Amino acid sequence: MPWPPSARRPDHRAGDTAGADAARTPDTPDADDTVDTDVAVVGAGPAGLALSLMLLRSGVRVALVEKSSGDPASAGRDFHGEVLQPGGQRVLDRLGVLSPARARGARRLTGFRLLDRGRVLLDVDYGRLPGPYDHLLALPQRHLLAELLAACRSLPGFRHLPGHRVSALTGGHGRCTGVVATGPGGRRVTVRARVVAGADGRYSKTRALAGIGAGRTEAFDQDVVWFSLPAPGRATGTVAVHRAPGSAVLVHDTHPDRLRVGWTLPHRGWPAVAARGVEAVRAELTAALPQFADLIRDHVRALDDLRLLDVFAAHADTWVRDGLVLLGDAAHTHGPLGAQGVNLALQDAAALHPVLVDALRADDCSRGRLAAFPRLRGPAAEAVTRMQKVQAKALLGAGGPAADVLRSHAARLVGRTPLGTRITRRIAYGRTPPEVRTDLFTVRTPAPRRA
Repeated sequence: MPWPPSARRPDHRAGDTAGADAARTPDTPDADDTVDTDVAVVGAGPAGLALSLMLLRSGVRVALVEKSSGDPASAGRDFHGEVLQPGGQRVLDRLGVLSPARARGARRLTGFRLLDRGRVLLDVDYGRLPGPYDHLLALPQRHLLAELLAACRSLPGFRHLPGHRVSALTGGHGRCTGVVATGPGGRRVTVRARVVAGADGRYSKTRALAGIGAGRTEAFDQDVVWFSLPAPGRATGTVAVHRAPGSAVLVHDTHPDRLRVGWTLPHRGWPAVAARGVEAVRAELTAALPQFADLIRDHVRALDDLRLLDVFAAHADTWVRDGLVLLGDAAHTHGPLGAQGVNLALQDAAALHPVLVDALRADDCSRGRLAAFPRLRGPAAEAVTRMQKVQAKALLGAGGPAADVLRSHAARLVGRTPLGTRITRRIAYGRTPPEVRTDLFTVRTPAPRRA
């Protein structure tokens, strides 16, 4: 039966029918089928795939439900959250996917810089951290997702359901026991699971179907408009925040030979900006980034070349129910400052993995048993939100003599003192970073592919 009854929300969106044949894989169930598994993971982003891989390595059966039917390695798929902090790199390295994902194409970045009209106000050098994770890494998510998915497919107990949208949760007496998903051509699949893990992002359907509030707050004064520019030979080697009158622009290198640009605007101010037209937008961007004016004029040709990110913070009302757990953006959402989103998602997966293994072994997937996860990761998520609020005021707030003096003091603190190194390490790894519990791995992975 649908679960919980009071939270039923019909899904009026049509299932993806384009590429239906491509979505059919050997591990996809037949039409109107039932899949029995241990854990149903909803969402094949970094959190869902990393969690799936850890569980599979621990001998746990996993069914992965993902609404997209496309190949995650497709160059046509674009993601904004691609800068990996050292904490996220370490998780991926422990899983054996960092090197092959990096080999597909990535850019090493030395740290963060804050600039005002070309003058460096703040320089956060990750080279002060111990190796091998003494840098940021701009790794296209399509490369990361492709390697994680390939690793999952190589292991027994994996069922992959691409092109399937979750339309209902199943269960009764307050317990979630699975999901119903609609796939290409209207196929309905019921996935019966001992636990459902919702890793389906900031607008989580799993969370909504469970009747759990998103806990959204308008914590930031800015939204971000993202775009990328071809820039052969123009690499910057860092993540730079260029202050400009009334806004700031984030720039970093990305693969292959491109610049990723994030233009900050007043929260909900994009409609007024867009109404002025693309010529006015180009003029503002070239004034903020004169060193890239030629690229902006050549490649920002229409407003459709820009993508708006609604920036907000959220902390779901609860992360666990009997038989249900939320992780990543489905549980807590953050702004783009500090490049924390993907890293938090990967660390969530590392923290949840031993909790689920313990619950499954004990045959107790109750809310009380799963509560160990939010107890560990809730404070870490809240700490990131607090940090990002401070960063937004420091990096994007109003200028003036007093503010410039404060930023100068902060620059000396971060760049020249041991306390600055500790602050950099906290940004890089977060609060109490979880370790990947490789001691729980019982299934050997196949030998690496040879070129």
